[in-house]
Amino acid sequence: MTVLTAVKSRVPSLTHVMPSQRRGGVTAVTSLDDDVFVVRCYSQQVEVYDAVTFTLQRHVTVEGLGSDIYGMTACARNKCLYLSDWSNNSVHRAEISGSGAVKNWSVASSPTGLSVNIAHNLVVACWEAFLLPEEINHYHKLQEYTTHGSLVREICLQTGVTSPWQAVQLSTGDYVVSRFKSSGVVSIVGVDGQVRQSYGKSHTSDVGQMKYPSSLAVTKNDVILVADQNNNRILSVNRSTGWVQTSALPVDGGIQAPRGLCLDESRGRLYVGEWGGQCRVLVFDGVRL
Repeated sequence: MTVLTAVKSRVPSLTHVMPSQRRGGVTAVTSLDDDVFVVRCYSQQVEVYDAVTFTLQRHVTVEGLGSDIYGMTACARNKCLYLSDWSNNSVHRAEISGSGAVKNWSVASSPTGLSVNIAHNLVVACWEAFLLPEEINHYHKLQEYTTHGSLVREICLQTGVTSPWQAVQLSTGDYVVSRFKSSGVVSIVGVDGQVRQSYGKSHTSDVGQMKYPSSLAVTKNDVILVADQNNNRILSVNRSTGWVQTSALPVDGGIQAPRGLCLDESRGRLYVGEWGGQCRVLVFDGVRL
């Protein structure tokens, strides 16, 4: 079991638990400045918490938002919040300062995880759960958009790279992609859609097979954190060594079906949103990678 800090005698501590404000698992969590944003299944609102006091400040209602929101991210440069709308095959962009204006645009089939890349553009992972073999390459793709919804490029994933849940750009320009499957893997994919490397069951540790890996977080040193949902754990992947290890995050009763994941390196903090169990957002401080 790996420790998420450079000083191995110091284990990250659970400093706060945000309880569920309503029934429904957490599908995504993100932060920007002093705000923490949480979205839950079957909710058309975003909960906004104070990152210092962890008190619920307000709800953001996004007009036209569907009930299946599987991805959310915030952009510091554009001061906006993005949400993926699986039900309507679209992305919503909400201003989080000033006018509060909302914009939405259509994307490819079944958008899930979102991220902001090096160019400050939005990256959308799109997949369709029920496809014929000849249709797979048409649907399983990454799409990059400007903050105003203009398509920059599409990355069509090679045959066999199915069910992408989220894609996050690395410092090399490649993308790390989580594949939401019972025998899940995390792959490094080039902008040509070809797999450079994959991580699944580790040969260097006893972590076993990933089961439905969903949200990702990447540090400035390209250490990859993975919400291994059906194994109730967070994994870390060290690209330089290829090691896949379980992260030591002490929680009474353990983490339950983690799906939302957000790393705030400025605070040394990791937010973990639970899809199952009590549907909490767990706040871990003292995280150093």
